[in-house]
Amino acid sequence: MRKKFRVNWAGPARLDLIDISEFIAEKSPTSALKSVKKIRERVSSPYFEPERCRVVPELANQGITKYRELIISPWRIIFEIDDKTVLIVVVADGRRNLEDLLFKRLLR
Repeated sequence: MRKKFRVNWAGPARLDLIDISEFIAEKSPTSALKSVKKIRERVSSPYFEPERCRVVPELANQGITKYRELIISPWRIIFEIDDKTVLIVVVADGRRNLEDLLFKRLLR
């Protein structure tokens, strides 16, 4: 039987979604809505298995293994798992260098 997880969004991750939506909406409001909807649906899906997602490589290289990521191209959804809760902490463009953002956001 599949383990059910409750998904929570950290404040900065919510702001990431807003920023993504606003950026895409400049060219296509419809695409902006689709992108945000796709991200939200994937992490809320009963088929989302967070424990099977990979550890964030940029952090693993530093010995930090508590954060995992789900790729919904081109976005990287970074989260941590605590028992039956998934906390989304970052939603970032995977085409960019994320090391600085990750260290600033996750190691405060």
